[in-house]
Amino acid sequence: MSGSSKSPAPALQLWPGDPRGSDLTVRVRSRVRASQRRRLLAAVVLGVSLSASLSPARAGDTPTEGFWDVQRRGANSFNKVESVDNLAAAKTFGAGFVRLAFDKWKGEGRDFLAGDLDHYRGLVPADLAKLKVILDGAAARGVKVVIVPLGLPGARWSQLNGNVRDDRLWRDEAWWDAAAAYWRDLATALKGHPAIVAYNVLNEPAPEFGQGLSETSQDVAARDRWCRSVAGTPRDLDAFYRKMVAAIRSVDPDTPIMLDTGFYAQPMAARCLSPIADLKVLYSVHLYEPYAFTSRHNDGRYHYPGAVDYDGSSEMWNRDRLAAQLAPFTDWAKSHGVPASRLVGGEFGCVRWNDGCGAYLADQISVMNAAGLHWAFYSFREDEWDAYDYELGTKKLGWRYWEAVEKGQHPSLVRKPNPLSDVLSGALAAAPSKPAAPNGGGL
Repeated sequence: MSGSSKSPAPALQLWPGDPRGSDLTVRVRSRVRASQRRRLLAAVVLGVSLSASLSPARAGDTPTEGFWDVQRRGANSFNKVESVDNLAAAKTFGAGFVRLAFDKWKGEGRDFLAGDLDHYRGLVPADLAKLKVILDGAAARGVKVVIVPLGLPGARWSQLNGNVRDDRLWRDEAWWDAAAAYWRDLATALKGHPAIVAYNVLNEPAPEFGQGLSETSQDVAARDRWCRSVAGTPRDLDAFYRKMVAAIRSVDPDTPIMLDTGFYAQPMAARCLSPIADLKVLYSVHLYEPYAFTSRHNDGRYHYPGAVDYDGSSEMWNRDRLAAQLAPFTDWAKSHGVPASRLVGGEFGCVRWNDGCGAYLADQISVMNAAGLHWAFYSFREDEWDAYDYELGTKKLGWRYWEAVEKGQHPSLVRKPNPLSDVLSGALAAAPSKPAAPNGGGL
């Protein structure tokens, strides 16, 4: 969960080894023209290649049925200090996998694992060793992990960037090369690890931000116009993902890859993507709408189900409205022949003290289960923010707790089963559905 930022983007910075100089404009235009040619070629071959990849395969072409061929239900862990015990506790709670972000961890340089996302030169060995200790421990405890960076070269997560949005990745395609190198290195280091069940390329990409497109609008025509307008430019998320997948596949042909849709993983943003001809690619959305209800900004104004201000008007939000919010994603999948086993609700949740949070969680889960999506709630025992720590119930932590924290103390938290956490633990324990896998094999 990253959220929107209204701060202006920082100025473009070059990364070491960038072959540009004073002829920056010429080189960027050349990249755009090359990208447009690639898009044209992709459009010609997409129908043939995708049809071949989703058609019955010959024996031995694809693996036997695997992890994602049965509906999986999990949790997110975005902690500043992570532990194997915490991941094992998530499994005990019922999570079938943990979507694990490492960016908040203390590293040898400014950015954990990457060293410096402004000047990526390779993975930091000490940081990689720290990550592998966690992953090795997870494997020993039977915990399955989806690894997800919150930032990439040219796109540092705003909360680790002084709350300043960094969109260099979406303004200059040269940053894609650094991002591809990062993922090539990471996949080389982690391929075959027994804990890892997917690489999630980037949490909540938002190349649409600040481009005149409404994040909440359900206007299909406006979204399609925007998709066409950015084709072949650095804001072309589809082309960016193809480059990242190619980089990963050049060193790791087997590990599944998860791709968040655009505009902070909105369902409507799937319309800018074309399925990649790879049976081991999954597509993910995040479900926090209506944000005026689910977020800390609610301040008691709204309850669920009920009327909530959304996209300029008051709407009734209930299970049917949540299903309608997800529909552009599932409709996109059906229109492209992407089965439910390749669709994920990568994050969803609500501030635990908001009135009706339990009913909201239950309805979101019901909607995703009906559609056959994999899902992961946000979040499990986050160590810097208690608003989504459902085992704490619906009451806010008292002022004495935060006073102790300010003094550098570490007061204990009383986590126990309660009606709110029971919604999640019960759903995690329920028998999973078995969404249809692509013809020819699973992953």
